[in-house]
Amino acid sequence: MKKEMKIVLPFYKIAYAVSFVVILSLIRGVVFTNEIGLSVEGPFAILTVVFCADTYVQEITSKRSEVHRLYRIKKRIHSIMQRMMIQEVFLLLLAVLGYGLFFVFQKPVTHPVTESEMLQFIAYFLAIVVTIFFWGILANTLSMLFRNMWMGIGSCLLIWVATNSIGGDKLFGAWNLFSYAFRDIENTDDITWLYGKALCICIGFILFIALPKIVRKRG
Repeated sequence: MKKEMKIVLPFYKIAYAVSFVVILSLIRGVVFTNEIGLSVEGPFAILTVVFCADTYVQEITSKRSEVHRLYRIKKRIHSIMQRMMIQEVFLLLLAVLGYGLFFVFQKPVTHPVTESEMLQFIAYFLAIVVTIFFWGILANTLSMLFRNMWMGIGSCLLIWVATNSIGGDKLFGAWNLFSYAFRDIENTDDITWLYGKALCICIGFILFIALPKIVRKRG
């Protein structure tokens, strides 16, 4: 575990991720606390993509993949899963920190329709867990398929633009990948945004199931 942590959490990645969260909480203005989740989800998906795109591709670019091919497939998959878990736990902690920093820098007030700040945070936490999981595994998978980190990031960016937009919201509705960010924040009884998050979970697990086959074919 310590070895994998050193590989996927070098200082420069930690530095730019923390800087991103701090800058985001400074420049994204919010008035009410129920706007924080909307301000965080989209940008955090991009951070996750960039952060996780090299999860396994770095073995190829550093020419260590030839050595990895000598390992049993289970060991290689286990290594990838450990790296993904380490990165996504780190990103989740940053997402929680970012939520708190909005209170420090922006000092938002509670919206009249907000019944509970705690329930609001729990909804944010659940949504951001799914967002980090989905975009992390997607970036890693596409990078492995193309055997190139930048191709993986670029492909994810196209999907991000298509879904994190008014057009994407109109087209996919509650099934949008960013259903949480496009929900009606003043209608607290509307939980249809969970459909989009359920879709993210399903796609993410399909990609996990396909991982051994991708590793075998793409190295």
